Amino acid sequence: MTKTFKNISFLIIFTLFVSGCSLVRDTYQIEQRIVLDYLLEDLPLPDDAEILKVPTVILGTGNRIAGRVIMDSPISPAENLIFYGNNTVTSGWTLIQSTVGDEIILTYAKNGRYATIELVQRGIGFFSGLSTSQIIVSIVHPESIGDQNPYLALNPKQAKEDLDQAIASIE
Repeated sequence: MTKTFKNISFLIIFTLFVSGCSLVRDTYQIEQRIVLDYLLEDLPLPDDAEILKVPTVILGTGNRIAGRVIMDSPISPAENLIFYGNNTVTSGWTLIQSTVGDEIILTYAKNGRYATIELVQRGIGFFSGLSTSQIIVSIVHPESIGDQNPYLALNPKQAKEDLDQAIASIE
């Protein structure tokens, strides 16, 4: 009886743990969708794509948003190409460049903003034979960049010259 009780207890705890992890993931997806729908209200994102938490970053507010959203999609790059072809134009975006090959790259413009959408095949389902894809959406507004060379300080030689100039001007 004790062994049966332990097995049942283990199964109950394991089930609660697994469902709890799923609930946390689902909550993240719901909350992230709300944020992205607000920040990227006019750029369509597929409903069935799952937003990846770690590499996704959005900076800025209003129309001056810059950032990257990475999603895993259960459908193929070709099907996502059709989704974006149908939905971005109706949202007011204009296709300004496209490359279709192993990777599909679409660049859209709207109100001074640019969105690049990369569609990459992730794999083929073992049982289904259907392909899945990763969607990388990068969006930028030209005025989101203030300093045209923010990495200058990373150049040790230039940093030393700047320091020497600053010291010389003080003396």
